[in-house]
Amino acid sequence: MLSEEEYRRYSRQMLLAEVGYEGQSKLKEARVLCVGAGGLGSPVLLYLAAAGIGTLGIIDFDRVEISNLHRQIIYTRADILQRKAVIAKNRMMALNPHIEVNTYDEKFTSKNALACLSSYDIVADCSDNFSTRYLVNDAAFHLKKPNVSASIFKFEGQCSVFTAGEGPCYRCLYPAHPPKAFVPTCSEVGVFGMLPGMLGTIQATEIIKWILKIGDGLIGRLLTVDARSMQFREFQFKRNPDCVLCGQGKSFESLVYSQEEVCMNQPVPEISVDELKEWQAQKKDFLLLDVRELKEYEECEMGGKLIPLGDLQKRINELDPLRLTVVHCKGGGRSKRAVELLKSAGFADVRNLTGGITAWLKA
Repeated sequence: MLSEEEYRRYSRQMLLAEVGYEGQSKLKEARVLCVGAGGLGSPVLLYLAAAGIGTLGIIDFDRVEISNLHRQIIYTRADILQRKAVIAKNRMMALNPHIEVNTYDEKFTSKNALACLSSYDIVADCSDNFSTRYLVNDAAFHLKKPNVSASIFKFEGQCSVFTAGEGPCYRCLYPAHPPKAFVPTCSEVGVFGMLPGMLGTIQATEIIKWILKIGDGLIGRLLTVDARSMQFREFQFKRNPDCVLCGQGKSFESLVYSQEEVCMNQPVPEISVDELKEWQAQKKDFLLLDVRELKEYEECEMGGKLIPLGDLQKRINELDPLRLTVVHCKGGGRSKRAVELLKSAGFADVRNLTGGITAWLKA
């Protein structure tokens, strides 16, 4: 039952015939879990809180960094180094004290996924990596919970809704986890600050529509946007009969989620800036491979061969697998992926420059 203040708060929304008092009551009774409280999670959480979703859950183990602030609009400069889940809850409660917000200051893993999601009606996948997206998809599928998923990359984004029994799942769209080397993060390639705001708002819209049972949801439809041209496109896709989840019906426990974490647990050979400079002074025979983008290379370079990370697989034949190779990027993240890729391709001796060109310039 809505209080007098809630009635006034949601009055403009309740004027819509598709919402009304009954619809607003449904929103108050709804329970939504948001996996990730970053660029996508910020608008999702704010809009769902403002709309009057009765119970919202936030699972995020990260802390606020200054580099988050250009896109993660739920945080301010005063929140730097604070727990995202806690700060997000405070903002939401300040916006709407008539809701309940549960926080899970932990990583979303195969060990807690089912428990976290089981008490919610629907999940918003606002994560920033493929491993978590597969995990959210699989947990939601097994619990028969709708999964409203979005992702972003540079200036482009996409959104879809996956509901067990009503359409294809995330694995139907992306059957295999892409190699870690081909999945650079926004800290490595950048992201347009407004883009997660656009996609997060679409996610919130789809969640509200699902709760109210209005309109046509993005089930079996992938909505994409390119912010540079401001073009929206829609692609329809169907269930894959060979999907390990939809078609083969593998159990939740048998599915492998974290190829990324497996790679991270395997040590990558490193070389320090001091060691590299010693090699250069000794005129040691090795190839210095730069996997940054062309613009970065033009602004500052160390004299190495440039092959951007995204082009490395198709240009790998330009490299000698028997030659000692040192790989670098700006800070060491992309070059680490490049080393993993080259080692998996059979390269004998590949090293990652610790700290990248940033450390080399400071030495």
